[in-house]
Amino acid sequence: MNEEEDSKPVEIPLTELAAATLRAVIESFVLREGTDYGAEDVSFDRKVADVMRQLERREAVIVFDPETESVGILPVSDFRSR
Repeated sequence: MNEEEDSKPVEIPLTELAAATLRAVIESFVLREGTDYGAEDVSFDRKVADVMRQLERREAVIVFDPETESVGILPVSDFRSR
C-alpha cells in the first residue's frame, strides 16, 4: 500500500460496530452536522432514526478518515466519488 492509499477514507461496515457504538457515531454526526428539515420541528431521536435508515438502506456510509483520525457519515455517492 502506498501513502496515498493509506490516507484514503475507509468505509466501516455497520456489522463491525456494536449497537451502542453505532448509536454514538450517529448521535455525534447528528449533533455535529445538524439536519435541515425546513420549518418542520424534528426531534433528535427522529433525526438519529433517519440517519440509521439511510445507513441500513446503503444510502449513506460510515467512514473513517485516517488523515483527520475522525469518523463521519457520508452519502454513498460522495464516498464513491472520492
